[in-house]
Amino acid sequence: MFKHVNSEVYVPDGVSLGEALQRTTHLAISAHQDDIEIMAIDGILKCFQQSDLWFSGVVATDGRSSPRSGLYADMSNEDMMRVRYEEQKKAALVGDYSCQVMLGYTSGEMKDAANPGPFQDLLQILRSAKPQVVYTHNLADKHPTHVAVAMRVLAALRALDEHEKPERVYGCEVWRNLDWLADESKVVFNCSERLNLQEALVGVFDSQISGGKRYDSATMGRRLANATYFESHDTDEASHLAFAMDLTPLVRDPKLDIADFVCAHIQHFEADVRASIKKASRLS
Repeated sequence: MFKHVNSEVYVPDGVSLGEALQRTTHLAISAHQDDIEIMAIDGILKCFQQSDLWFSGVVATDGRSSPRSGLYADMSNEDMMRVRYEEQKKAALVGDYSCQVMLGYTSGEMKDAANPGPFQDLLQILRSAKPQVVYTHNLADKHPTHVAVAMRVLAALRALDEHEKPERVYGCEVWRNLDWLADESKVVFNCSERLNLQEALVGVFDSQISGGKRYDSATMGRRLANATYFESHDTDEASHLAFAMDLTPLVRDPKLDIADFVCAHIQHFEADVRASIKKASRLS
């Protein structure tokens, strides 16, 4: 169904892929296995055990270049790909996903803007699912494959007819948080519920965690820190928060320059810092 020979689909409750996509209301599209569980927890929690809301995930790359040590140290790239696919399937089962798609591209293939395969696959998925909400990487992420995937997602979304486009598109935190965004620009997701589920979702990716990257602790810690440091003068109303950048304007208006859109947020941050320093200087 999809372009790459390494593509694979998993539907936890066994319905057809077509049915699983058609019932999808919240869709996450990430670069790597475990990115979804880090960045799109809002959609997972909203859809968990709901009959009218369904979450689906798409992972663009095959995971074969993942760092490895310990139990996984001597695994071939092919074996590592299989491990990471199985871990992602476990997360889909635990999280009650409608379906999980692995597109199977290498990072190099995803970063190649001239490769039509990722765009075609994503366009097919989006047209089949017609999700209300799409989650992907934020465009200020420091991982180049994450940014490449976000760009492919935006290209596919911009190619949709107006009636096919989702209501909201969010760029989420993974390899760079969004604390620097102005508060009025932050999309704030309250993820204070089902902390046990959140920990389990990230915890199934043993190949990464036991290899020395504590994504489980770091992810929960970031959400805790976001909540604690969100308001400096008020007590906390949430114990865990996740932040996102609203990318919907880039989808609604394909003429908007993507780099200018993101850099405008950075310039707003710079202006805020400058104003704060000038104000403090006048007070001293």
